[in-house]
Amino acid sequence: MVRQATGRSGESISRRRFMQGSALSAAAMGLGGGRLFAAGSDTIRVGLIGCGSRGMGAVRNCADSAPNVEIVALGDLFQDRVATCLKTIKTNGEKDWSSSAPWTHADKVKVTPETCFTGFEAYKKVINSGVDLVILATSPHFRPMHLKAAIEAGKHVFMEKPVAVDPVGIRSVLASSELARQKGLAIGAGTQRRHDPKYVEVMKRVHNGEIGELVAGQCYWVQGWVRQWGFYTERKPQWTDMETQCRNWYYYTWLSGDHIVEQHVHNLDVINWAMGTHPVMAMGMGGREVRVEPEFGNIYDHFAVEYEYPNGARILSMARQIAGCTDRIGERIVGAKGIATEGTIEGARAYKYQGPTPNPYEQEHADLIRSIRSGRPLNEGKAVAESTMTAILGRMSAYTGRAMKWDWAIKSSQLDLTPPRYELGDLPVAPVAIPGVTPLV
Repeated sequence: MVRQATGRSGESISRRRFMQGSALSAAAMGLGGGRLFAAGSDTIRVGLIGCGSRGMGAVRNCADSAPNVEIVALGDLFQDRVATCLKTIKTNGEKDWSSSAPWTHADKVKVTPETCFTGFEAYKKVINSGVDLVILATSPHFRPMHLKAAIEAGKHVFMEKPVAVDPVGIRSVLASSELARQKGLAIGAGTQRRHDPKYVEVMKRVHNGEIGELVAGQCYWVQGWVRQWGFYTERKPQWTDMETQCRNWYYYTWLSGDHIVEQHVHNLDVINWAMGTHPVMAMGMGGREVRVEPEFGNIYDHFAVEYEYPNGARILSMARQIAGCTDRIGERIVGAKGIATEGTIEGARAYKYQGPTPNPYEQEHADLIRSIRSGRPLNEGKAVAESTMTAILGRMSAYTGRAMKWDWAIKSSQLDLTPPRYELGDLPVAPVAIPGVTPLV
């Protein structure tokens, strides 16, 4: 599960939650028909909340993944983002980085001027526009609020990872996920490795004990700088603090959770999946070595965290966004009898995946829609919340310089990064965290 460097910038835990954690479990595999949705037909009407690059990619992945899917509503804080998104998805031919082929489903776009919404309240209008399924793809801070509203309104949800930026938000997501279970609503998450057969088949073998007791592991997302990917927009004179931060959300902890949460959550999710649970402790460090200018907000550019799991296994986690360094992205699971990586097991029961390789960014939507139509809704809310919290735990430890216990953080921490008000006005940037000085909240 590790992509090697390119030279450019107590009780065995191994089995118990596999069927709960795998997106390709029986609950996600059944096919069904005859269910009526908002339009009184078998067509699933989709609304997108968050019209940035990932939102545009996710809504196209959704439409590509299954028949009888229509995109009917768009919402974003900013009008220009809605307009760009609508123009993009109504034009065939462009290939998004997460798509397996150029976009050919402009005919599935049924958005009208009356179903385009802007502002901080746009999410409510999308949810109430007659949709069946809502895609949540704003910056992560807003995910708990948007999920709660969607589930309370009786909508199925696909939500991008991560799903919160602080423990208060995680508790909200867990509550909404339980409410979805009670109401029979589906929640899919953007942790696409759980829908990738290379991972699924290896994980089946890990959980069947083929590499023995899990004793250690490593996970990495170390590569270049997100500015190189267009994640920065120069401030314009008319922009307020809030608008500047929301347009450059990646660089502000209250919006992104920092890159250990926003990006490295993928790798930590694989570790939790393999272990069948979340860690009990984290001790981390990090800092802001290269990306130090004020326009880059208050996030770090590197982290290293040691996580301890209930059976005593220790996992090394590394996350870095600094250009010109060796890259490494992936996961390595160490058992007493072997080692598992992406699509491969080394050891006495060696294995190499050689099956089909569907696009996981599309497969995650196909699995979600299939589960909705089958009447056996997939619910990945708890798993992705725990993986997000794993990343938050590491960040909290690195920011404060304190070892962090899971139980305290998830149950007692009052850390809430919500701004005083949602309006396009003044919003001072919180200071960069200093280990040993930044308080534990």
